[in-house]
Amino acid sequence: MNGSPLHGRTVVITGAARGLGAALARECAGRGARLALLGHEKPRLDTLAASLPVPALALDVDVTDAAALDAAAHEVRARLGPPSVLVANAGIAEGGPFAASDPAQWRRVIDVNLTGSAQTARAFLPDLFRTSGYSLQIASTASFGAAPMMSAYCASKAGVESFTHALRAEVAHHGVGVGIAYLNWIDTDMIRDADRYAVLRELRAHMPAPARRTYPADFVAARLVRAVERRRPAVYVPGWLRLAQPVRAALPAAVMRVSRRDLPGLEAAGDMNSTGPLGAGGRADRTVDEPRT
Repeated sequence: MNGSPLHGRTVVITGAARGLGAALARECAGRGARLALLGHEKPRLDTLAASLPVPALALDVDVTDAAALDAAAHEVRARLGPPSVLVANAGIAEGGPFAASDPAQWRRVIDVNLTGSAQTARAFLPDLFRTSGYSLQIASTASFGAAPMMSAYCASKAGVESFTHALRAEVAHHGVGVGIAYLNWIDTDMIRDADRYAVLRELRAHMPAPARRTYPADFVAARLVRAVERRRPAVYVPGWLRLAQPVRAALPAAVMRVSRRDLPGLEAAGDMNSTGPLGAGGRADRTVDEPRT
C-alpha cells in the first residue's frame, strides 16, 4: 500500500511477540512500514520478523528496564532509521481479590503496564520529535470502567489514560501526535486464559451482550492502524465504546450492583482465587521477572 502514510517509515511496537502486537506488526508491514518488534519471547519475535515482507528488527526488551529501552532506541535508529510511530502495546494482567494478591506480582502489573509505557515513550520521544511522529498508547475499557478482581490491571490502565492525556498536551507544540486506544475484549491468549477462571468468566458473562463480545486481533489491528495513519487522538474498538465516555461516572455504581449480587456465590464456591499472570505473554513476563525481589 504505497499510498499509506506509513510506507517507508519506521514503526516501533512493544509486546509484539503474539496477540494484538503481532497483528499490528502484520498490518503495518502490509502498508510498507519498517518494523521494530520489541518484547519477550525472542524466538517468536524472530519468526514474526522473518515472515514480514519488509525490513524488521526483533529485540528482546523488558519495558521496565530503562537502560534496555534506551539501547533498543539506539539500535532501531541505527538500523531502521528514526521511528515515526510508536505503539505502546506491552501489557500483562492477573485476576483475583486484592486482599489476597501477591504484592510483588500486583506491583509488576503496574510496572509493566504504566511505568513501562512511560519509559517506552521516554526512550523514543527524541525520535518522534525529529520525525514529527505519533505515539499510540494501548488502553482498555478498564481505563474508565474498573472491574472487581482486576485491581492492578484497572489501576494501570486508568494510569496510562491520564499519562497519555498529559503527554499529548506537553508535546503537541513539537508537532508530535499522541493517541489512546480504548479496546474491549480481544481474542488473545490473555483473554482465553481469563475465561478458564470462573470468577472472571462469570463477571464477563453478566455484562450486556455487546460488551462481552470478543473481537479477532486482526480486526482490531486493522482499525488501530487506520487510526495511526490519521493520527487520531482517540480510537475506540468497537466504535460503540465511545458512547460509554459520557456515562462513565455511572459505571462504578453499576459494577457495584453486579458485584454484590454475584461475588458472594463465587466466594462460597471457592472460585475467587488468584489467577496468576494470564496468558502465555504473562507467563513469559514472569520468567523474566523471577530474579527480581
